[in-house]
Amino acid sequence: MSLPLEGRSAVVTGAGRGLGRAEALELARLGASVVVNDYGQPGRDGSGAASDGPAEEVAAEIRASGGRAVAHQGDVADHEQARALVQSAIDTYGTLDILVNNAGILRDRMVFSMSEEEWDSVIRVHLKGHFNTTHFAAAHWRSRSKESGGPVYGRIVNTSSEAYLAGSAGQPNYAAAKGGIVGLTTSTALALAKYGVTANAICPRARTRMTEDVFAGFAEPSDDALDPLSPEHVAPLVGYLAAPAAARVNGQLLVVHGGMVAVMERPKVAARFDTAKEAFTFEELDELVSPYYAERPEGETFAAAEVLGLKHEPRG
Repeated sequence: MSLPLEGRSAVVTGAGRGLGRAEALELARLGASVVVNDYGQPGRDGSGAASDGPAEEVAAEIRASGGRAVAHQGDVADHEQARALVQSAIDTYGTLDILVNNAGILRDRMVFSMSEEEWDSVIRVHLKGHFNTTHFAAAHWRSRSKESGGPVYGRIVNTSSEAYLAGSAGQPNYAAAKGGIVGLTTSTALALAKYGVTANAICPRARTRMTEDVFAGFAEPSDDALDPLSPEHVAPLVGYLAAPAAARVNGQLLVVHGGMVAVMERPKVAARFDTAKEAFTFEELDELVSPYYAERPEGETFAAAEVLGLKHEPRG
């Protein structure tokens, strides 16, 4: 019996540690040949000297388990390095079939204290990094489709966050980037569907170096139990979305953690107000809209953050 991803090739960005590592290992377990990308900086804020060590360690782990993997040390936010990353999969394995965008950094601060550089750096790595690799992978699939005269195989799995869904007071840069990734994903899904390519986004919840302070208050399991916040709970969904079985899953946003997958709906209209005149006036809006919010429980708009149970203590 063949494996679900046998004969497929994949790129996983930010795969030297945490979620990316678990995702790369899962894709390899399912039969894919993997390009393990990581810039290799030790700081979760993108600080420190870059190194090929983390990517090579994961690639070696895959090879030791009988899989195929090569390491790529590069910055996905750099347009030319992203081009080289996609090309490395094509040169090594003959084609690219799967792209998993995971690379990211954190530079948390309240919006009134955040510097321009702290904003720009997070948007650059997360949002531009997702765009760069997607751009070159999409161009590859479009070219292959034109050559073959029909659809090809292509899968994109992007990484958003519950910080986008529920808000995160000390992460305006991160939340904005993750929201942008959802928009990029749905646009890409529509644009590439005719070529046989799907694009989906996940909001994973996992205990990694990126989230060590967020989940500091969550109990860790005993030695013989799997941590409910382990990246290993997230990786199987990525493997599924990368597989032929998920051909009809496209343009979706899924929350995943601890043995749970939730398919999110697109925003719905909660209420509608129509003017009785040619155009709204301030007075008419006040008369229509204010009672609607007056009748809603105070703080209801932000109830999702409480439901998610997240804890985040940002710098001032």
